[in-house]
Amino acid sequence: MRRILTLALVVALACAVGASAQTDVTPAEPFKVGTFNIHGVPHVGVVLRDSLVIDIEVANMALESNPEYSTVPMPEDMLELIGRYEYGLKYRLYEIVNDTVGNNRLSGSNRADYVYDVSELRIRPPIMYPGKIMNAAVNFYTHACEGCTEEELQARTRERQEQRGVPYLFLKPSRGAVIGSGDDVVMPFGRDRIEWEVEMAIVFGRTGKYISASRAYDHVFGYMVAMDISDRGGRPPGGNATRSDWFVGKGHDTFAPHGPWIVPKEFYGDPMERLHQSLVIDGVTVQEARAGDMIHNIPELIEYASSLITVYPGDVLQSGTSGGTGAGRVERATGSGYLQAGETISASIEGIGTLNHRVVAEEGVPGDLSGAQLPPTASYLDR
Repeated sequence: MRRILTLALVVALACAVGASAQTDVTPAEPFKVGTFNIHGVPHVGVVLRDSLVIDIEVANMALESNPEYSTVPMPEDMLELIGRYEYGLKYRLYEIVNDTVGNNRLSGSNRADYVYDVSELRIRPPIMYPGKIMNAAVNFYTHACEGCTEEELQARTRERQEQRGVPYLFLKPSRGAVIGSGDDVVMPFGRDRIEWEVEMAIVFGRTGKYISASRAYDHVFGYMVAMDISDRGGRPPGGNATRSDWFVGKGHDTFAPHGPWIVPKEFYGDPMERLHQSLVIDGVTVQEARAGDMIHNIPELIEYASSLITVYPGDVLQSGTSGGTGAGRVERATGSGYLQAGETISASIEGIGTLNHRVVAEEGVPGDLSGAQLPPTASYLDR
């Protein structure tokens, strides 16, 4: 019964928005959407020029004070915004942007009280939290041949192009792992082989199963920057052990940075033509790649993922990373191939934004553990 009522509410809201918002309106300028702490509480906001945030709830109240605009309920969170976006909500966001920009409410003495500088707000993960995070493993030719010479890379690339097979995906935790720009990346206690990977995150906007590559973008809401932080220390030997443990490697808290916001797809274009991603550690560029380095393109990833599991609005699919991870041993000031406490990471995708994080070592581990926990890496490696 609860599910039926929930579905009925969504349908009613969609009908209300569709009937009241002007579906022929176009935005005065492109925007992004994100989640920000405003007065200490997470609010969904529209981002303009990567520097200004419109609190859509308050902006919508101001808009509706004009009798020309009918009532449209605002979403409580990003998941609701994504689910309602293509059912008319986007046109109300267009109207909010047009009213704010057109009436010069972004700056000066006429600045609206619902407009904030990004710099004065805490940036939260855009989606708090995705239902699932699907990740493509080894999906860039340069990542499949870390540390190779140019000749080796060309040979391995030709070989892989002839035998691409299907993508390799794995699931990553959501709440606990997902953090927003500005939050610390925490190196788990005693784990000293932590790597970085910058990736594009595709955010789904429509439910789907067995989505063909030709229809893939119909199910996309937008794109954001992501990182797949990884623990390469493996499991200790003995027992039911294997060094290839994806839970250990990918599942720690703070290992899924997302954001800083989402670009709706209508403002980004084809990522397979535009994608340019990079990652910088303490001022040293360690990763840089374009979509042409992908083994399986984004529509193929969507087709494969949806052949295994139904995707829902707000689910996330990360498209993989390029060469230049710790496995490639890019030289940095620390001389290490792994992250070190105190380093800063900046992961960027052109046209979307930049994630900024500080690396810290975990502290405060209780002293009464039984020994059934993951031990420090040094206790079984590098002896």
